[in-house]
Amino acid sequence: MANATDTESTGGIGGSGGTRGTRKALTDPTRRTAAVRIPFPARLSPHAERARRHTLTWLLETGMLDGDAATAEYDALRLERLMAYFYPDAKATDLELAADFNAWFFIFDDQFDGSLGLRPWAVERLVDLLGRTMDPAGPLPRPRPEPGRDGTEPSLVRGFRDIWLRSTTGAPAAWRRRFRGHWLAYMAAHRDEALNRSATVLPGLDRFLEVRRHSIGVQPCLDFTERCGGYALPDALHGGSPLREMRQITSDVVIFVNDIVSLGKELAAGDVNNSVVVLHEELGCTLDEAVERIARRANTCCARFAELAAALPGTLAAAGVPAELRGHVEHYVEGMGHLMAGNLAWSLATSRYDEQGVAAVSGGRQRPWAHLVAERDGPAPDPAAAGDAASAGGRARAARRDGG
Repeated sequence: MANATDTESTGGIGGSGGTRGTRKALTDPTRRTAAVRIPFPARLSPHAERARRHTLTWLLETGMLDGDAATAEYDALRLERLMAYFYPDAKATDLELAADFNAWFFIFDDQFDGSLGLRPWAVERLVDLLGRTMDPAGPLPRPRPEPGRDGTEPSLVRGFRDIWLRSTTGAPAAWRRRFRGHWLAYMAAHRDEALNRSATVLPGLDRFLEVRRHSIGVQPCLDFTERCGGYALPDALHGGSPLREMRQITSDVVIFVNDIVSLGKELAAGDVNNSVVVLHEELGCTLDEAVERIARRANTCCARFAELAAALPGTLAAAGVPAELRGHVEHYVEGMGHLMAGNLAWSLATSRYDEQGVAAVSGGRQRPWAHLVAERDGPAPDPAAAGDAASAGGRARAARRDGG
């Protein structure tokens, strides 16, 4: 492994003193993933280039990208290849849709690199607006634009509405409910992450992961594995053992790899929502040591996943699960492997996390698409309202723990 170079900074990770006042820059953090052992092959869809062209057009049509410079900067990230790794056997049209919602994922995430990411009340308003585009019984009518808008629907909302409708049209009701629940949990987790950015003390790793497992976005991606396969697993099987544990493992492995690779970028942007940073503060260890511990945890997760996957076919057969449904489970489990292996392969190749990607968010700079949410939120709520919001956030976290 490459050695870490430690440098002192008055700004620090969270802009405060103490441990967070120490800025540690790792030399080429992507090399740290060499310690991660993911025992699944990474395969790339032959439709990646078609998906790339489609999504660039879609982003321009929805207004999430504007102009040649922004388009070129986005295109250099090759985000469609992440989906081509996730769904290597998907039909071309399904991969186009997957590339669209992955583009939305990243553009949505980049909104929080600036002041929005420090205002949980503003994040909550955005999440509420997005959540109203979904309905478990079918599409809702297009709402009126928010007061103060210019009469057009915000591009983030317009893009998500399109993804939701294209993904859910004709889908089984049970799958649509799960898909909606996972999207809502993903969106709501960004409010909790905004609270972390403004907190004086970060949560411990276990508590942090309760939120991060939703904000990483793995669960909607696994729902799409079912859609690509043309099936919807029964709720009892989907929510039972061992698939529930295997989904959490998949999320954790994706989190740990992402947080190792993206560490330099997040240090540059001042973001604390990274398991390496959280463990660094919790244990008082160096970032180098935290990276090594997170890599070991990823390996432990992969070993446990392989153990569960090996036993699953026999367990299903002994339980009398029909052969067709066993085939669907096999496809779903294989899809989890695609997510873990594909995330690592893409992360090592994209420019999002290399020196160019770090420079793109250094010194207060943001990506050109990071300002799609208008700065019109006004002051923070009064303390009583903030307390109500915190209580609501606690209820939302409890609901997410009880969900799938």
